[in-house]
Amino acid sequence: MTLASITFAGSESPPSPGPADFDLPAVFHIGEFGVTKPMLLVVLSGFLIVGLFARLARPAAVVPGRGQFAGELVYGFVRNGIARENIGSHDFMKFVPYLFTIFLFVLVNNFYGLVPFIQFPSMSHIGYPIAIAVMSWIVYNGAGIAKKGFVGYLKHETVPAGMKGPILLLLVPLEFLSNILLRPITLTLRLFATMFAGHLLLILFSLGGEYLLLHSENALRYPAGIVSILLAIAISFLEILIMFLQAYVFTLLSSMYIGEALADEH
Repeated sequence: MTLASITFAGSESPPSPGPADFDLPAVFHIGEFGVTKPMLLVVLSGFLIVGLFARLARPAAVVPGRGQFAGELVYGFVRNGIARENIGSHDFMKFVPYLFTIFLFVLVNNFYGLVPFIQFPSMSHIGYPIAIAVMSWIVYNGAGIAKKGFVGYLKHETVPAGMKGPILLLLVPLEFLSNILLRPITLTLRLFATMFAGHLLLILFSLGGEYLLLHSENALRYPAGIVSILLAIAISFLEILIMFLQAYVFTLLSSMYIGEALADEH
């Protein structure tokens, strides 16, 4: 039983959170085109990231201050902890700008979900995870084709090393499906579903607690409402970790796919 399904004596049921809460109305229109809150947040994230790191990098001191040190720490985390580890020391540098951008873009748009008066993770709209997943798909496939040629790359991705004979009739389609077709789908769904579900839980417990405390006439409204609000706070702290992990995992998997595309053996 969900909170939305409970009927309280002497009052109507509380609001029922659902997918409709993510279908936000247009903030303003440009002709017939409606500009929504998630669109504005995505654009804002670009200005925030560029502005922040331009400001942090401006001193360019040999002995960095706190701001420059923080920026270098994030860059070093992506450069050495993700790109170098998964792509290899020979080829990783050319992909660091892309991976660094993707990490920050996903991270900022996830953290919007916990910023007061914004409180909406852009990645809970599936169009944005789809777009960056397709970008990663193009990058790692393009890198593999550039190194091995189209036919060589296709063979690399679909024919496991050392496998011969009739078993390839089964393995080649499966490898093609897994390595070429399904990766952008799994990248998309992992990020989207996590952000969607987390935000939906926050809506559920926040609205449920507010309804119980202020509008319900049930005898248990106060203890139940307090518990609901406390759960919303606890989920918010958990979401901080999850939002970071989703940005990390998306970037990590993108780097792993690039590394695999460039590897000499499948």
